[in-house]
Amino acid sequence: QVQLIESGGGLVQPGGSLRLSCAASGRSISHYAMGWFRQAPGKERELVATIAGSADVTHYSDSLKGRFAISRDNAKNTLYLQMNSLISEDTAVYYCAAKFTSSTRVLVTAPNAFNYWGQGTQVTVSS
Repeated sequence: QVQLIESGGGLVQPGGSLRLSCAASGRSISHYAMGWFRQAPGKERELVATIAGSADVTHYSDSLKGRFAISRDNAKNTLYLQMNSLISEDTAVYYCAAKFTSSTRVLVTAPNAFNYWGQGTQVTVSS
């Protein structure tokens, strides 16, 4: 079992930046593929980015690549999402997710494949 707690959300002006954190407890995340998803009001949950146990294997939503960067610090048992050049359409609840993988190079992208989820953190981009 692994518990995930997101933090770092809040209100930011368009063009601003935020860094979200996902602190994991209960297990080391070294062998967990992890990801960030978001859900805006009235919208389906969508992929933001995912990362394998080894940080060199990543996948981004095409629309977000270049503005967002997913990273992890396994020593700190923490996943991060750096969000830059934020726009109003980025407003959503952002969720951290994890899935155990025997290989640290396996990338998980399907949201229903992740079996551990955080409670979410609200990101609001507004003037």
